[in-house]
Amino acid sequence: MRTGIMGGTFNPVHNAHLLIAEMAMEEYALDRVIFITGGNPPHKPDVISSEHRYQMTHIAISGNDAFEDDDFEIKRKEKSYSVNTLRYLSEKYPCDELFFIIGEDSLEDLPGWYRPEEILTMCALLVFPRKSREVMKREVERMRGVFGENIYPLNAPVIEISSTEIRKRLRDGKSVRYMLPDSVLEYIEKYNLYGEQK
Repeated sequence: MRTGIMGGTFNPVHNAHLLIAEMAMEEYALDRVIFITGGNPPHKPDVISSEHRYQMTHIAISGNDAFEDDDFEIKRKEKSYSVNTLRYLSEKYPCDELFFIIGEDSLEDLPGWYRPEEILTMCALLVFPRKSREVMKREVERMRGVFGENIYPLNAPVIEISSTEIRKRLRDGKSVRYMLPDSVLEYIEKYNLYGEQK
C-alpha cells in the first residue's frame, strides 16, 4: 500500500489538514492517510491534553474510509521525534511505501531535525505550500540538493486556516464555522476546550 502520514499537534484539527490529506491522496495515488496526533510538547503551554486532541482528530476523519489515526505519539512519555514515529510505522507496515506530508515551513527546518537522513530512507516527503507555491517549489529543489530526490511538491493551494487563528476566534467568541468540521466544534463546545464559544 501507499500510505500517507499526516502528523501534527492538531490543537485543534481543522479543514485544511483534511483537505491537504485528501489532495495528497489524489495527486500521489495514496491508498490511505494515517493521522498521528503529537504528544504534549513542553514548549507549547497552551496545548490542550493529547487525549482531547486525539479524540477531535478521530472525530474529524471518521467520515473518510481512507483516513485512519494512530495514538503512537500520545502514548509515549518521552519526546517523539519524527524518526521514531517513522521507524514504528515502517515496522508496523513493512510492505507499505510511506509518504510523510509536511508544510514548506517544516521542510525549511529539515536540516535541524533529528536524523533527517534516516527519515528520508524510510519515506518520501510530500510538501504543501504555506507561503506560496513558488516558495514551496524552490524549497523542494533546494532540499533535494541536500537530501536527495525523495522530496516532492504537492500541487495544493495555500490555505489560510490555522489552529492558532481558530483558538483566538473561539476565545473571542467569534464564529469558526467552515474552518473545522461541525463535529469537532461540537466536541470543543462540549468540553469548553478553548474558552468562550458562541
